[in-house]
Amino acid sequence: MKKLGKIYMSLVLFFLYIPIFVLIVFSFNETKSRSVFSGFTLDWYVRLFNNKIIISSLVNTIIIACLASIISTVLGTLAAIGINNMKKIPKAVVMNVTNMPIINPEIVTGVSLMLLFVFFAARMNLEFGFATLLIAHITFDVPYVILNVMPKFNQMNPHIYEAAQDLGCSPFKAFRKVVLPEIMPGVVSGFLMSFTYSLDDFVISYFTSGSTSQTLPITIYSMTRRKVSPEINALSTLIFIAVVIVLIVKNVIENRSQKRREA
Repeated sequence: MKKLGKIYMSLVLFFLYIPIFVLIVFSFNETKSRSVFSGFTLDWYVRLFNNKIIISSLVNTIIIACLASIISTVLGTLAAIGINNMKKIPKAVVMNVTNMPIINPEIVTGVSLMLLFVFFAARMNLEFGFATLLIAHITFDVPYVILNVMPKFNQMNPHIYEAAQDLGCSPFKAFRKVVLPEIMPGVVSGFLMSFTYSLDDFVISYFTSGSTSQTLPITIYSMTRRKVSPEINALSTLIFIAVVIVLIVKNVIENRSQKRREA
């Protein structure tokens, strides 16, 4: 049974990752062929970095992902602190409401935010663009931060904050010196997850972006509708590498945190 399980997992991983590896290989192909590898070249990477449209969208995506991750991490951490101090029944209700955006299909969230922005656009002269994109990304990032921070509160001794105050710490100092270090792995994990989701989000960004501000996935989609260029393969390869690095950092942080708790 163990061998069958390993064979099954190998087939699943092969099925999931072989398309990505094919994409990476053909990003180094000399020609535009998507079926015959004719030779090794880095020309598509050079052309990628000379493409002003892609670079502009990439910079815009990184700025939005960074800002949305930072703001959502702060808001999500504060929300987690408030939820942790609630009583059992209100806490369960709020957590269920918080988890709804995660379970909710992205197209529903995207259309809902679009209609909300249209409502405010008619009354506050709000235009679709950088602001609407940023608000939308913060909206779907905050629940992921809460989801990562709350388990750290559950693992922490509930009386540690009061003990720090009994020993002479002010409420703010007790939080900064005692509580924050305990929940920091969850805060960092929430930030990295928010950054990853903001970086590759398409559906919600598609409904909330404007002509003046577009993210990289939307630009890639508009390019692939005409003709798939090997530049897209090169760009997808770089995005895949970036996401893998973020996940490795997240796992390293979580492993170190677990070792410290066990020690």
